[in-house]
Amino acid sequence: MVILIGGTTHTGKTLLAQKMLEKYKYPYLSIDHLKMGLIRSKQTNLTVEDDDKLTKYLWDIIKEIIKTNIENNQNIIIEGCYIPFYWKKDFNKEYLKQIKYICLIMTKTYIDNNFEKIVKYENIIEKRKLSAKLKKEKLIKENEYNLEMCKKYNNEYILIDKDYKI
Repeated sequence: MVILIGGTTHTGKTLLAQKMLEKYKYPYLSIDHLKMGLIRSKQTNLTVEDDDKLTKYLWDIIKEIIKTNIENNQNIIIEGCYIPFYWKKDFNKEYLKQIKYICLIMTKTYIDNNFEKIVKYENIIEKRKLSAKLKKEKLIKENEYNLEMCKKYNNEYILIDKDYKI
């Protein structure tokens, strides 16, 4: 089984992957770690600012990792912002039976009511440097866009509206 966890920044993708690792004992891969490894090792000229180009570049690698895991009958959780909404088109029916996709989406109401908590807990799993100032309006727009895209591509999603329980 391959579990894909998508969503925009600060939605809890890494936290959910960690909780699933603890419960199911499936390893997980952070696409952000892959991205930074490729950028730092100069395997690509892309930078962290090249989001659209990074999605295509990283997805070309990730989809082959997914196929290899399925072919080897291995379980893995892959989480990150770089899973395109059209991901299903890259797999045949047999592969799709072995893939579960979930997109984490926060509603405007949730973001408005919990923005301070979202910022406070941004590094609950990864002890990385704090991100540049997160903008509430941008976070709302990105989550609204993700909801629209999930509906368009018939992707499963978890809508975080009131309480956030992993």
